[in-house]
Amino acid sequence: MEIGSFTFLSPEDFSFNNNYNSDFSCFLDMETGFNGNTKKRGRKDFEESLVSEKSGFGDILSSILMLDEEAKQEQYQWVTNSDQDRAFFQANYKGNVQEMNGYFENQFSEMNQLDNSSNKRARKSGSPAAAATVSSGSDNVGPSQSGSGSGQQRRLWVKDRSKDWWTKCNHPDFPDEEFKRAFRMSKATFNMVCEELEPAVMKKNTMLRDAIPVRQRVAVCIWRLATGEPLRMVSKRFGLGISTCHKLVLEVCAAIKTVLMPKFVQWPDESKMKSIKQAFESAAGIPNVGGSMYTTHVPIIAPKVSVAAYFNKKHTERNQKNSYSITLQGVVDQTGAFTDICIGWPGSMSDDQILEKSAFHQRATRGHLKDVCVVGNKGYPLMDWVLVPYSHQNLTWAQHAFNEKIGEIEKVAKEAFARLKGRWSCLQKRTEVKLQELPIVLGACCVLHNICEMRNEVMDPELKFELFDDEVIPDNNIRSMASAQARDHIAHNLLHHGLGGRGTSSTAFL
Repeated sequence: MEIGSFTFLSPEDFSFNNNYNSDFSCFLDMETGFNGNTKKRGRKDFEESLVSEKSGFGDILSSILMLDEEAKQEQYQWVTNSDQDRAFFQANYKGNVQEMNGYFENQFSEMNQLDNSSNKRARKSGSPAAAATVSSGSDNVGPSQSGSGSGQQRRLWVKDRSKDWWTKCNHPDFPDEEFKRAFRMSKATFNMVCEELEPAVMKKNTMLRDAIPVRQRVAVCIWRLATGEPLRMVSKRFGLGISTCHKLVLEVCAAIKTVLMPKFVQWPDESKMKSIKQAFESAAGIPNVGGSMYTTHVPIIAPKVSVAAYFNKKHTERNQKNSYSITLQGVVDQTGAFTDICIGWPGSMSDDQILEKSAFHQRATRGHLKDVCVVGNKGYPLMDWVLVPYSHQNLTWAQHAFNEKIGEIEKVAKEAFARLKGRWSCLQKRTEVKLQELPIVLGACCVLHNICEMRNEVMDPELKFELFDDEVIPDNNIRSMASAQARDHIAHNLLHHGLGGRGTSSTAFL
């Protein structure tokens, strides 16, 4: 930064112009004061000015100190007021918290007292603590209120459905013929089934609603199996929800499998097997026959996985549309009651393949069928314990006579399966049951079939069903040469003892 010089003017410069004014006289006086006899007075004035300046600085400092002191006092007062406000707010907050805690403690104690009193009354009376009442509206929907005597209530919305049909069927005066037409069994048989299943299917009442009675639970399942109607129709008949009906069908079927199947579907003991052999031999002249075997197909909806395995080629050709099925193999006695069942193998498998996969085949190969054979159709192979008719062309008189006699035993099983499907219509068409749950339903149908057969429940002729299961002759239809020789020996005896071609009816087994 550049700084320039400044030149003061002398008195001669002012006098040279002769035009200076009074303002410059002050300058001359000041010049003479500095340079003349007044030097002592100038120093004194200078000292006084310094003293005045010092006094001015002191005033400024004192004022600054006073302002600082006032600021400190104001800050101290603000801090004091803040502490007082904080203490006030904290005291107020503590008081509010204590009041809220006391309020909630009182509420919880009252609720616990109400719950304890209601539980005590429920235990003493043995009845549900609340009953649901339904108030119907314009849309058949209303609130259900229940609660204890203290006034506390719970609300449950349920749909008002009519139960008139089931109430009428469950009435003691309801005709037995109409009951049998609806449930495929008499009232006495139905009561027996309910008594057997009661420990397994009975439910307890709750605080919101009463449990569905055992008789109604069993009736929902049996009516669904008997008619094969969709779940929406079952719901309409019994006044229950669709999902509830579906759940009841599966629960009762599972209970039938667990409770009733061991009692009503079992392989005969020695004494029972002896009577079965005698019945078949007296009717057909073939010894050591312990049962008649047959395999049927139950239509299903196309599964999402392994579709090709369940594809039924024969049914597809007959129905002119894609058909899928699962199989049911069964062995029946002379009355048509099942003594062994195998359920659930895919519909693309042949009869001999299903037999080889069954537990019955495993028991037989282990020697559990001693001196016993079962009769099957041409779809089964000839084995030591399986007796089948001749399947080749140009039969001899003995072979033709044997086929006639063994055909009478085959007919026992085929008619039993026809009654099974006729009595339980759910087996005739595709159902809404999932594939993994269907074996339980089929097993329940077999158990109920046995119960009806054992109790001599005559099936309505209108329910007669004709089977359409095609017989596929296996490639290797003779598995044992010893069994082939035994079959030839039986055919020879039938012909020479005058038993062949007698035309025995299947009613001779009953």
